Amino acid sequence: MTNISRRDAMLAAGATALWPALAQAQRRGGEATPFSWDVLQQRAQALARQPYRAPQPSAAAAALDYDAVGGIRYRAEKTLAGGIRPFPLGKYAPVPVTINVVANGSATRVDYSPALFETKRGVTPAPGFAGFRVMEPGRDSDWLAYMGASYFRSAGSQDQYGLSARGIAVDTGLEKEQFPTFTEFWIEALGEGGYTIYALLDGESLTGAFRFVSRHPGAVVQDVSSVLFLRRPVARLGIAPATSMFWYDDRRHPTAKDWRPEIHDSDGLAMWTAGGEHVWRPLRNPMQPTTDSFAADDLRGFGLLQRDRDFDHYQDDGAFYDRRPNLWIEPRGKWGAGRVILYAFPTAGETTDNVVCFWTPGAPVAAGQRLAFDYRLTWGSTDPSVDRAAHVVDTWTGSAGRPGGEAIAGAVKLVADFVGDGLAGLTRQSGVSADIGVTRGKLLESAAYPVVGQKNRWRVTADIAPEGNGPADVRLYLKRGAAALSETLLMPLQRP
Repeated sequence: MTNISRRDAMLAAGATALWPALAQAQRRGGEATPFSWDVLQQRAQALARQPYRAPQPSAAAAALDYDAVGGIRYRAEKTLAGGIRPFPLGKYAPVPVTINVVANGSATRVDYSPALFETKRGVTPAPGFAGFRVMEPGRDSDWLAYMGASYFRSAGSQDQYGLSARGIAVDTGLEKEQFPTFTEFWIEALGEGGYTIYALLDGESLTGAFRFVSRHPGAVVQDVSSVLFLRRPVARLGIAPATSMFWYDDRRHPTAKDWRPEIHDSDGLAMWTAGGEHVWRPLRNPMQPTTDSFAADDLRGFGLLQRDRDFDHYQDDGAFYDRRPNLWIEPRGKWGAGRVILYAFPTAGETTDNVVCFWTPGAPVAAGQRLAFDYRLTWGSTDPSVDRAAHVVDTWTGSAGRPGGEAIAGAVKLVADFVGDGLAGLTRQSGVSADIGVTRGKLLESAAYPVVGQKNRWRVTADIAPEGNGPADVRLYLKRGAAALSETLLMPLQRP
C-alpha cells in the first residue's frame, strides 16, 4: 500500500470486544471453530448489546514510524490461503486485529509470531497484525488491502492504489465524527484467486457484520453484504463511503505550490438516479469545509471517479495519478429514500484525504435498529457512469463577459465541455441548446456550440451572477428539443 501515513488519526481507531463463546474457543490455541455468515451476524448482534470498549492501541507500535514499518515485511513463504499477507503494526496503524482463515465451514485463527516477518535495520516488530493485503498471483504486488478503522482499498486494473472505501461512516462532516473499526477478519479462498472476506465491525454507536466477495477479473469487483446493529441513534449514517484526495486541477488553488499541473486521486462525483439521469459533480478543494446533499431515492449507482487519465495533465512518473482507480457503487435491491452526501475540507497537500461521499437514509436511524444493505463495488479505470449520452470532460471558470472586453462585475463565466457519441453529426443548425438552472444566482447569458476540429465535443458557456454570501448552484445539460443529450453537470460558483 502507498501513502500509509495519510490517515494518522483515522488509523488509530479500533479494538476488539470479543464474543465470549468464540473467544474462549480461540484461546485454546488457534484450533478450528465453526464459522458461517449467520454466526458472524449473531456475534455482531450480541456485541451491540454490550457496552462499547474503547480502542487499545499497541504500546510497542508507537515507536515504529513510517520508515521503521517499511523495514518490516511479511515472509512470502508464510503467505496464507494462497495470497494473504498480514501488515505489521506501526505508529500510524497501532491497533491489532484478529485474522482467521476459513476452510470447509471452520475458522482457524492466525497466531502472531515474530518469525512471520523479516526485518531490516534492526527493527523489532510489535506483536500483532494491523490488517492484511491480497497478493497478485505470481507477483510481489497486491490488489486489495484492509488496514485502519474500517478502511480498505484496491489497486484496480492498473496496479495503482488511490482512493479508499470504508465499511461505514458515522457523523461525517458533523461536530464529532466516529470511526468504527473492523476488529476481526475471516478470510476464505475462492477459485481463480478470489476471496470472501468477512469482518466484524465495532463502534461507539453501532456494530456490524460484513461480507466482501472479492474477485479480480481485470477490474476488482466486490459484492458486499452489510448488516448493522445500532447501539444508539446516529445523526448521519453513511452507507458505502468512499474517501479520496483532491488538492488541485488545472483550475489551480491558492495552496498549489507544486510544479505538477494537477494532483488528485479523483476529480468528480458521479450519480445515476432511479429516474435514469446521469449526474456529474466536479470535485474541488474548498476554502472551508463544505457539505453538499443530493436527493437519491433508490439510486442506481454513485461513486468517486478519476475521469482525466492523460499523463501529460499530471506529469507524475512516481504517484501516477492518471492510473488511480475509480470506485463505483451499485446498490443491490432498493435502498429506499435517501441522499448522497459529498463532504470536503481544505487541504494544502496530497497526503490528506479531504473528500468523502456516501449514501445516507432519509429515515431517522434509531437505537435498537437492524439495518441491512447489499451493494457492489467496482474498482477500475473505465467509467461505469458513462452511457451513450455525452458526459462532462472539462470545466473552467473565469471572468464573465466577452474575451478581451470588460469583465462583468460580480459575475462568473462557467465553461463546460461535453463529449459523446450521441453528439455525432450535430451542428449549430441541429437545434441543440443548453438547459441551465441557477439557484441563488442569475443567468445572464449562455451559448452552446460544437468545438471546431474536435470529434463529438460541444461547449457550453454561461455568465452567472451569484447572489448572497454563498455559492450559486448551477445545473446544466445539453438537450435537443425535449430530449436530453448529456449527463447533468452540477457546479457551485462563488462570487469573484
